[in-house]
Amino acid sequence: MTKRIRVDPEEARRAGVLDAPLVPLNAYQSDPAQEAAVYGRDGLTTMFSDMALIREFEEALDQVKRTGRYEGIACEYVGPAHLSIGQEAAAVGQSAALGVDDLIFGSHRSHGEVLAKSLSASRQLSAEALLAAMEDYRDGAVFKVVASLGGNDPVALAIDFALYGLLAEILGKDTGFNRGLGGSMHAFITPFGVMPNNAIVGGSAPIATGAALFKRINRRPGIVIANVGDSALGTGPVWEAMTLAAMDQYRTLWDPALGGNPPILFNFVNNFYGMGGQPEGETMGQGPIARAGLGINPDGMHAERVDGYNPLAVADAIRRKRAILEAGQGPVLLETIAYRISGHSTSDASAYRDAEELELWTAVDPLRTFGDYLIDNGHADRAELDEMRASAAERVVKIFEAAVSPALSPRAGPPTASIADVMFSTATAARCGDGEPDVLLPLGETRFAVTAAKHRFGLDDAGEPRSGRMAVTFAEALFEAMVHRFYEDPTMVGFGEENRDWGGAFGVYRGLTECLPYHRLFNTSISEAAIVGSGVGYAISGGRAVVELMYSDFIGRAGDEIFNQMAKWQAMSGGELAMPLVLRVSVGSKYGAQHSQDWSSMVAHVPGLRVFYPATPYDAKGMLALALIGTDPVVFFESQRLYPMVETLVPGGVPVDHYVVELGQPARRRTGDDLTLVTIGATLYRALEAAGELEERYGLSAEVIDARFLNPLDYTPILDSVRKTGRVVLAADAVERGSFLHTMATTIAGAAFDDLDAPVVVLGARNWIAPPADLEPEYFPQKEWIVDAIHERILPLPGHQTTTVQTDAEILRQRRTGV
Repeated sequence: MTKRIRVDPEEARRAGVLDAPLVPLNAYQSDPAQEAAVYGRDGLTTMFSDMALIREFEEALDQVKRTGRYEGIACEYVGPAHLSIGQEAAAVGQSAALGVDDLIFGSHRSHGEVLAKSLSASRQLSAEALLAAMEDYRDGAVFKVVASLGGNDPVALAIDFALYGLLAEILGKDTGFNRGLGGSMHAFITPFGVMPNNAIVGGSAPIATGAALFKRINRRPGIVIANVGDSALGTGPVWEAMTLAAMDQYRTLWDPALGGNPPILFNFVNNFYGMGGQPEGETMGQGPIARAGLGINPDGMHAERVDGYNPLAVADAIRRKRAILEAGQGPVLLETIAYRISGHSTSDASAYRDAEELELWTAVDPLRTFGDYLIDNGHADRAELDEMRASAAERVVKIFEAAVSPALSPRAGPPTASIADVMFSTATAARCGDGEPDVLLPLGETRFAVTAAKHRFGLDDAGEPRSGRMAVTFAEALFEAMVHRFYEDPTMVGFGEENRDWGGAFGVYRGLTECLPYHRLFNTSISEAAIVGSGVGYAISGGRAVVELMYSDFIGRAGDEIFNQMAKWQAMSGGELAMPLVLRVSVGSKYGAQHSQDWSSMVAHVPGLRVFYPATPYDAKGMLALALIGTDPVVFFESQRLYPMVETLVPGGVPVDHYVVELGQPARRRTGDDLTLVTIGATLYRALEAAGELEERYGLSAEVIDARFLNPLDYTPILDSVRKTGRVVLAADAVERGSFLHTMATTIAGAAFDDLDAPVVVLGARNWIAPPADLEPEYFPQKEWIVDAIHERILPLPGHQTTTVQTDAEILRQRRTGV
């Protein structure tokens, strides 16, 4: 389908000058009468009370880290504590302007934000809804402890719930919000709109963007805030997230009824220091962070710097920016200045800054200045403020006593058992939401009608091959799995590089453009980190996402989002989150060193990811269909060599109707008695060629097994075969050094040692950079490699003349030279 937006040379070449909007800096002007009218006395004093509670909570953590005690309570805690002392007003002011449907994502320094948003949300829910939220969360594991402490007022209980759940999480207790598996830097509580906090600098930005996409695409209320630090502006994923959130297509191509750009606010909490470096004046060059918005869109992201030492200034800014976001005119960039009185962490002696600077900021401590404001305007007297602080201390003491009690708060463990229980959700969900999917055509009028009418098997009655024009191909099998789920799951979206109009990379999505509206299938900026990160955010918000990076090689551009975000949030949430996210990547050939690498081994190394690698059209459809009804993150590898292939190995071919392949089960492609060949991906066909030559020339019967899955993988069929044949060769296109095949080899050798008649042989690609196309036969495993390796290392073949060197001596030479 041709593009709808014409590029006019006259317009593109027109001379002119760009202008940019002015960026307000600390523009808030206090109007006590107006503030009293907006918030009332109770609202204003509640802000102070919440700030005092957050300060006491963090000072208690600081004492524990430094002395092992708080108010006489012994508490051993060896984990991190990144405190936000001095930033309480920023957190409380932000939350004062947010509703229950609004979501916040944060950083490693987000205790105050977790508490402020939880307390704010608890006051907005009805008593019944509030109690239900606490009783339902983790089947009441957190609330049972809180309820045992006494009291029956729902809001008071919710305050204890927030404090206790967070503290127990920090201390690694099973009764923490996330079973102690997220800890200080990752704690969150979804019923109050507090979403995952991230230990990776800027890590929340793309994930929050995905959550905002979920709200926009699925017509859900509320805005989303990504709270990141000042140093986050130097990270690529943050810039990628902002560009993805600012894409023109939300207003030019998407249905206007959806409401425009995703409702995402990037809030840079500027405390003026990284660990010890100073972004402004030293490690960065933009001056005020708010200036950065000018580089993202013509509105300059409606950027503004606001005084985070004044909760009323922050609340005012959030309210004004909310109106922009709800009108679909985002994204928004807010720089909230909030000095960090405490060190980067409790081990930080702040030697990089002088005492005079600390004194200057302590003199304008928000608890002091906002307290003075309340007194000066008749909202409270000094005794009332002192009572609020004393009450906060009393409450935190009570919570600490409960959190350190082994009887009330047992530790999470043993780690290998408890973490294993929540690594994967192992659930299936045909639909991630209610309602009818948004589509443009009935399924029977889509390209599916064309592919369904093709031959489903690639050989005719005489055993002659059918062309891809006559029989369904590997690429078309993937299309069928995708279109089926698009017409079943109303939340499912597909996005990435060149997904629309072009038909997707290598034509896999050809036909989807015509049957899906833009908001369900769209191109993104070439922002691999934001593509995967926003897929993570979309999935944990309740939707199903299929994101694509086009080439396996681009995994490196999204490394953190795949390895630290996509892989870990189910476990770090203590099993509270599901991750129905599929990442499609193709494994290339003919495109050289940066586009032809098989990185499946690298991905399989990372805990928390399911790794699928089909090699036949039947498996392409059935395995993708399996991934698309699961609730676990899947990295789905596809060999570009296979896209045009038709099904020749599975009798009956590719079914028209929906079906799934059994999770983790390898497939036997050829039966044999003398030797086992196990393959991953496209090497299956070279192994079948080798098996044919072994039988024809040497009388050897080789059994060929297609692993199909790297994680999980049931070794039983492989071991049964190896015990029968006594010999095994493993082959894949990933480079040999560090290949997942070595994990397989170790597993096989350990489990079937007594049945082996020869060492386990591993064949991977050369330990080189991927070469130009004409040298690929020297790089990827070939039929000749397999036969030569059998001759040299397993079983001499009568009369065989080797054409490659596959000896043990050659392997040692490669190790010695590093290639």
